[in-house]
Formats: sequence, structure tokens, C-alpha cells
Amino acid sequence: MTSEEIKRHRMESILKEIIPQALGTLDDSRINALLVTDVVCSRGRSDAKVYLDKAFMDAQEQDEALKQLRKVARYIQNHCKASEGWFRVPNLTFEFDEQLDQITKMEQLFAQIKQSKDSDEPRS
Repeated sequence: MTSEEIKRHRMESILKEIIPQALGTLDDSRINALLVTDVVCSRGRSDAKVYLDKAFMDAQEQDEALKQLRKVARYIQNHCKASEGWFRVPNLTFEFDEQLDQITKMEQLFAQIKQSKDSDEPRS
């Protein structure tokens, strides 16, 4: 692992801790309780995607939350800058994490496969 990759991973982990703190300071109840599942920085650390947990939110609530997050993205960046003493912070973009849904679907498929194999086996 190169030193640049180490710096990128370090920044990702720090942002993963700081962004929920920044969200918690906001007055909007739609976004201040959102959970950050992952942060992925670009190679040059100028951009970062923040993945959020979408549990208990329907599509309309997700859209509203993303609109609000776009409005407060600069505030969150400034909060990160101030709390860590950084000179610059990556531009943040927010997305809801689809990976959790995919994992759940795969687990259901594996359970179905196991169930069908168990029912196909001859009983002695």
C-alpha cells in the first residue's frame, strides 16, 4: 500500500466519524439522525461519496433528505475543516447505500437454494 493510499484511507475513516457529528448539529430531524455507512474518497482526495443507511425511509423521504443534504453540504465541509484543522476538505456527495439491500437479497437466494437442495435430497 502506497503512502497516498494510506492518506486516503485515513481521511475516509476520519470523515466517517466526523460527518455524523456534523449531521447531529443540524436542526432538521430528517437528516440529523442518518447513519453514515461508508465514505469513499477519490484518488486525489478532492471528492468524497458519503453512503448513508436508508433504513425506515421510503423513496420520497430519501429524495427529500438528499435535497436537504445538498443544501447543507458546505456547512458539513466547514464543520469537518474546523474540527480537524484541515486546510481543505473533499467535496461531499451523498447517496443512500444500496449494498445492504443487495446483501439481503443474496442471503434470501442462498436460503432458497439451501431449502430446495434439502427438499430434493432422497430420504432414507
